[in-house]
Amino acid sequence: MPPFVRRLALGFALSLAVAGAHAATDPWWKHAVIYEIYPRSFGDSNGDGVGDLRGIAQHLDYLQKLGVDAIWIAPMYPSPQVDFGYDIADYEAVDPQYGSLADFDALLREAGRRHVRVILDMVLNHTSDRHPWFVESARSRDNPKADWYVWNDGVDADAPGVTPFQKRFEHDGKVPPNNWESVFGGSAWEWVPARRQFYYHRFYRQQPDLNWRNPAVEQAMFGAMRFWLDRGVAGFRLDAISTLFEDPALRNDPQRPGTNAQGDPNLHSLHSDNLPEVHEVIRRMRAMVDSYPGERVLIGETYTPDVAELDKWYGGARRDELHLPMNTLPGFGAQARFDAGWFRKALEDAQDVHGQPLIVFDNHDNPRSIDRFGDGRHDVQRAKAIATLLLTTRAAALTYYGAPLGMTTATPTRKEDVRDPIGITGWPKEKGRDGERTPMQWTPGPQAGFSTSPRTWLPVNPNHVTVNVQTELAEPGSLLNWYRTLIALRRANPALRDGAMTFLDRADPDVLVYRREGAEPVTVLVNFSGGPRRVGAGLVQGAVRTLAATDPALARATTLDGATLPPYASWVVAPKH
Repeated sequence: MPPFVRRLALGFALSLAVAGAHAATDPWWKHAVIYEIYPRSFGDSNGDGVGDLRGIAQHLDYLQKLGVDAIWIAPMYPSPQVDFGYDIADYEAVDPQYGSLADFDALLREAGRRHVRVILDMVLNHTSDRHPWFVESARSRDNPKADWYVWNDGVDADAPGVTPFQKRFEHDGKVPPNNWESVFGGSAWEWVPARRQFYYHRFYRQQPDLNWRNPAVEQAMFGAMRFWLDRGVAGFRLDAISTLFEDPALRNDPQRPGTNAQGDPNLHSLHSDNLPEVHEVIRRMRAMVDSYPGERVLIGETYTPDVAELDKWYGGARRDELHLPMNTLPGFGAQARFDAGWFRKALEDAQDVHGQPLIVFDNHDNPRSIDRFGDGRHDVQRAKAIATLLLTTRAAALTYYGAPLGMTTATPTRKEDVRDPIGITGWPKEKGRDGERTPMQWTPGPQAGFSTSPRTWLPVNPNHVTVNVQTELAEPGSLLNWYRTLIALRRANPALRDGAMTFLDRADPDVLVYRREGAEPVTVLVNFSGGPRRVGAGLVQGAVRTLAATDPALARATTLDGATLPPYASWVVAPKH
C-alpha cells in the first residue's frame, strides 16, 4: 500500500473513533459531510443507460473511503420523469427504473454497515399530475380530493385589470386569476375542462401544487415521510420548501423591468413564495421528525437573499424548524466570485445563525463550481481552494457527486439534445441543467465506467478520460485526494470539528486566513491570487506543523512568519508540539 493511501486509511480509522467520541454530545449531522447523488447519473447496474439503486450500492465502498457521513438521494419515487423525479406519482414506492423497495432496503442496510446514512429528497409542494390524488381531484369539483390542490375559476377575459400576459392563456372566456408565472415558463395556471377551473403549478404544468391550507394534505404528506422514517432513513432534504403556500387573495406579483429566460415578464414572487404560514408547518414537521430516535435531520432547499432570512428557517432563537437550512450564499449568491474578500464576508456572515451552518457550493440545479469559480487555466487549483473552504470552516458540508473529482458542466450545444424541461422552454437564453447532471466518471474507459450501455440517458463528458475516480486515486496531488485528505482531517481534528472560527489578517485582499479555535487551534490559509503571496507577520506565534497543503513545499515550513503561499495554494497548520 502506498504511504499516501496508508495515511488516508489510518486517518479514516481515527476519524471513526473521533466521530464516536462526539456522538454523546453532538448530533451526527452537526459535523457531517453530506454527498448528493442524482440517481439517474451515479451508477447503472443493469446496462439500460440510467443509474439505479443497485448502482449506488455498488459504489458504497468509494463513498465510505471518501469519508462522507450521509448520502442524499434525489427523488427515486415512481414518476413520469417530466422533471426527472421531481414530479412524484407515488410517495411510498420506488420507480421501477431505479429498482424496488427491496433494493432500497438493501441499500439502506449496506450503507449502514459502512456508517453512511441515507437521506431522501422529499417534494412537498407539488405532485405529478398522474398522482392518483390529482387524477381524482381533476375529475370534478365535489370529489373527496377536490380541495387537495389549488383550484380557481379564473376571471373574465375582459375584466378590468387583466394583463396581456393573462390573456395569452384564455379558455372559454376565462383567463388565469392573476399574473403568477411558472418557473418553467408561461402562466402558473392550467385549465381543466372537466372542472372548468384552473389549477396552480409553480413549476411545470405536470406538477400541480398541493393545497397546504387543507389539513388532510399535511396529514397525508407527513404520513409519506413517516413511511420512510419507519424504514430507517436518516432524514430528508426538503425541495422548494418555501413555496408551500400562496396568497389566498391571489394578488398579482409585482412586475420588474425586462423579461426572463422564457420571455415572460420579470416578477417578484411576493405573493407566491415564502409566505409566513410555511414556518408553522415546518415547526410541526420538526416535532414529528424529532420524535424518532437516531437524530433524524431536516435539510431545507433555502435560497435566501441574506443570512437574516436564512436564520428564520432555523426558527431563530427557538431553533424549532429546520436542522440544516442550506446556505447557498457563498457559492451561489449574486456577488459570489473567486475572491478572498467575498469569501471572508460570506463565511463570516454564515456564522450568524441560531444553529449549525450548512455550506453548499454544488448541486443538481446549478453549473458546477469548478466552472463558476474557474478561469479556464487554473480550474483544479481553484477547486482545491473551494474544497478547503467547504471542509475546514465551521459548518456542515454538502457536496455533489463528481465535485470531488472536478467534473465539469457539459451544457448541450443544440436544443434537440436538451432533456431538462426548463432548457427546452428557455432555449437559447436558458440552456437547462443537463450540464451538471451528466453520468459519474468512474474510469477512463467506455462510458466512464458508469454503464455498459453505448447510449446513456445523458452523454458522458468526453473529459472522463482524465477526470475520473480511477485516475485521480492514483495521483497523490489530485483534487479527489485533496478532498479525502481534508475530510479525514476534519473528522480527526477536534478544532476543525468543534472550534469557533476567527478571521485573521482581515485587510489582505488576496489571502484568506482563519483560525479554528481549540486546545490545539488550527489555522487555514488560502491564496486566491494567481501569484505568490507572503503571509502576514505575527498571525501565529511560534513553530507550526503542516496538517495539509496543496503544495508539498509548504510542508517544509516551520513558521508562518516570512512564509510564501504559492498561487492558489491552501495550507492548514497547527502549533508544533
